[in-house]
Amino acid sequence: MTSVEPGLGSIPAAAVDLEEGVDFTHAGADRRRPPEHRQRRALTDRLLTAWSVLVYVFLFTPILVIVIYSFNNGRLLVAFDSFGFDGYLALFRKPAIADAVMVSLRTGAIAAVLASLLGTLAGIALARKPGKWTFWFVGMLLLVAVTPEIVDAVSLLPWLVFLGQDLGMSIFNDGTVRLVVGHSLFSVAVVTYIVRARLVGLPANLEEASADLYAPPLRTFVKVTLPLAMPAVLAGLLLSFTFSLDNTVVSAFVQVSGSTPWPVYVLSSLRSGLRPEIAGVSTIMLIVTLIALSVVWVVLKRAGDSAADIARTMAGG
Repeated sequence: MTSVEPGLGSIPAAAVDLEEGVDFTHAGADRRRPPEHRQRRALTDRLLTAWSVLVYVFLFTPILVIVIYSFNNGRLLVAFDSFGFDGYLALFRKPAIADAVMVSLRTGAIAAVLASLLGTLAGIALARKPGKWTFWFVGMLLLVAVTPEIVDAVSLLPWLVFLGQDLGMSIFNDGTVRLVVGHSLFSVAVVTYIVRARLVGLPANLEEASADLYAPPLRTFVKVTLPLAMPAVLAGLLLSFTFSLDNTVVSAFVQVSGSTPWPVYVLSSLRSGLRPEIAGVSTIMLIVTLIALSVVWVVLKRAGDSAADIARTMAGG
């Protein structure tokens, strides 16, 4: 078969097709496919798309409602009176709300730093110095990650009381210390998994080269290993902070008077009825959480992780 186009001589038509960049393989397969099958597949795709949209609308509508009602100047949250910013200004007008928000932010920051420190060291040890202890340590981390929060809360309360009152370790009578300990449990496991997953995917030849050049182990750790793990460390830090902000069950058990975090304050407000300031401050906390998660996404994206890896990391796994 020869080309029918002028000036091409006896060049085969297939070569002309390839030259023009036209791929007829899939086109021929589509032409051979029965029209009924194509229509049925198109209908299925539309139905799945519509169902996905409905699911997302169902999940995110309550958040949108809270954001809208945060501009309510009425007495109760559910009764929209007039548009205004009283719900946001209550953060500056009511000391109890400001104290609860500051307790949550302070606890989240300290817990994130502590979890990042412990989790980074554990993750590096799992990735670079595996041994017989690895199985038991990973099993312990898995137990911490899957244990229900209510079990953690019930077990932490008598333990902290025993340490603070029976043994006389007054530091465990402090409300912030109690909250940091409770919030760090799950976050340490998350940071450990993230750091370990990142270092396992990276070869150890840079650390070996540093050792061959007679660099001390500490310098190799600071100059080579830690920079390699830094994107995962930062991601774990920010995720630990966001996990701490919405920790309600453990906080309700271990908090003491004068150190009530924001989730416990909201929970106690249910008795007298939710007010618009609850929605306003919750919207602010939502924005802070979204900013932290966005930074995690950017950091991991620049570190070369795929979208699936980033989604897995942001889910805490």
